Amino acid sequence: MKSEKSKKITQWVLTGLVGFIFLGSAVGKFTANEEALKMAAGFGLDAGTYTLLGILELICVILFIIPRTGIIGTLLLAAYMGGAIATHLEHGQSIVVPCVIQSFLFIVAFYRFPELTTKLFNKTS
Repeated sequence: MKSEKSKKITQWVLTGLVGFIFLGSAVGKFTANEEALKMAAGFGLDAGTYTLLGILELICVILFIIPRTGIIGTLLLAAYMGGAIATHLEHGQSIVVPCVIQSFLFIVAFYRFPELTTKLFNKTS
């Protein structure tokens, strides 16, 4: 059985990986180059809306990283990725990457917050 210390280290490493993914995406929206803005325009988004999405993503990932608000952050990031999946579907683009990211988010969340498994699947941890 894993020691409590190694479990905490694993949780923080996984949390850092999720944070890195979403922080990178949010920073990309703040520093949007011409190519990124062209892609956003293809989705029907202007530069202001694209920046607003970056702000929302940043707030969600901060909530996810903070242990006390981690579950709320998880749910908000899952909703954000649901929107990304819907947008990709609407525009005929592949949903593989957003689905993989969302799956990874849930795997990390279930490991990090055992109470999610208890509440969602009526299991004991």
